[in-house]
Amino acid sequence: MSQHNKPDQCRYKIDKDGTENTVETSEEMIRKRIGRNTPSPHRLTPQSSPPRFVSVEELMETAKGVTNMALAHEIVLNSAFQVKPYEPGEGSLEKQVKEIMHKAFWDCLESQLNDDPPSYSHAITLVGEIKETLLTFLLPGQSRLRGQIEEALDLSLIQQEAENRALDINKVAKFIIDMMGTFCAPCRDEDIKQLREITDIVPLFKSIFAVLDKMKIDMANFAVSSLRPHLLQQSVEYERKKFQDFLEKQPNALDFTQKWLQDTADYVTGGGTEGGATCTPNSAQLALHNHAYLRLLKWDHDAESFPETLLMDQGRFQEMQQELEQLALVASVLLIVYNSAGEAISGLPGLMERLKKTIKILIAEMHTLSFKADETFAAVAEKLCVELRGCLSQHGFSPFSSDRENALKGQIVAAKSEDNPIRKVIDSRIQMYLLGFLESRAHRSAPALPGGLTPISKELEEIAVKLGRLVTFNKLVYSPFYHKILQDILKQGESLDV
Repeated sequence: MSQHNKPDQCRYKIDKDGTENTVETSEEMIRKRIGRNTPSPHRLTPQSSPPRFVSVEELMETAKGVTNMALAHEIVLNSAFQVKPYEPGEGSLEKQVKEIMHKAFWDCLESQLNDDPPSYSHAITLVGEIKETLLTFLLPGQSRLRGQIEEALDLSLIQQEAENRALDINKVAKFIIDMMGTFCAPCRDEDIKQLREITDIVPLFKSIFAVLDKMKIDMANFAVSSLRPHLLQQSVEYERKKFQDFLEKQPNALDFTQKWLQDTADYVTGGGTEGGATCTPNSAQLALHNHAYLRLLKWDHDAESFPETLLMDQGRFQEMQQELEQLALVASVLLIVYNSAGEAISGLPGLMERLKKTIKILIAEMHTLSFKADETFAAVAEKLCVELRGCLSQHGFSPFSSDRENALKGQIVAAKSEDNPIRKVIDSRIQMYLLGFLESRAHRSAPALPGGLTPISKELEEIAVKLGRLVTFNKLVYSPFYHKILQDILKQGESLDV
């Protein structure tokens, strides 16, 4: 490790809205599950773990041969996948050591440059590191730029100039900044401009390294977006092959997948929903399969074993399930409020968003153990009624009578129950929309938004897109296995109908 603590420059954090769970391959998960005589489903729920860290080199290796299946899977499925700079925790020993080492190095550099004559040994070390970084930004055909960097940052020549007191360190720094300006993304132009305004060498070198770190992050994220289409087909083939190899060793590795699809068929044909097997075999398979994916958004993770083919994505389904439950509550409460208040508040600018924000904030912790539903919904009812009171007064409407307001509060509190009629209607419409989204992907047309869902339309569409991407990829990987299972289920259903 150089004095500059070089590993800090190449260690990055996989970010997915702030955190990222360590993902096991589906084979590892299945092996653990099959190895138990009596599986305990709740133990299979992906648990929160410290963030994973990945280097640009690991990203490139993954692209070449899908060497890291979980990483490739994450890049393909998560459009928001980003690489962010790694920073040790505030107050941690690692952070303290890092700060001490950096301060010692920069103090030493400043001391050397202030000597008479100046000593440039530390500065030349930094120039060497900067040169290595600049060369990593080059594309294979950029030989002219490579030559310029090699010539201008020739360390042996710089060393000779330093020994002969002929080194112009400001000239070297100017070349470095100019080259950084050539390579950087447009979003870094302001950073480059600020570098040109720094005159003191030590602060300048500090800032150069800070901007180079940002440029490396930019490069890594550009690589991620470029790799995604390339990784898609590779990942499909690789994951399918790995699962096939495992299935040959563990013939019962599809038991829970079989049960998931069979239970869905029983639910669909038993009147739980419409759209069963009254169509062609292929369309019947497709309809049944789409219903099966929707059932995963209502899964009891503590009581049911998740399908083996979706174990790597169980956490994603849980996340979407919780988001949808929150959205259903938001839409239900808003529907109750607007039905109760009627034309008095209909169309008032900004009111819907204010009420929506209030509800979302108050129920944000609804999936935590500390969440108290009775207290929370009483608070939601109270705050919304206060908001309505002010709004009605502001626009010249008479306030609600105490009886009417109490009735509204009671309806809002009642929405906390999963059996609440309005909540059940909203939930059913959400399921209808998501099913329509999955079915419409083949026709490239978005489904119509059912009534009552307008306030959550944006969030609902985002979840639908995530679900669609996940379902499409999963079908691509496991289609040979699904086809046979679904074919057998539908044939069995036909024989029972005869």
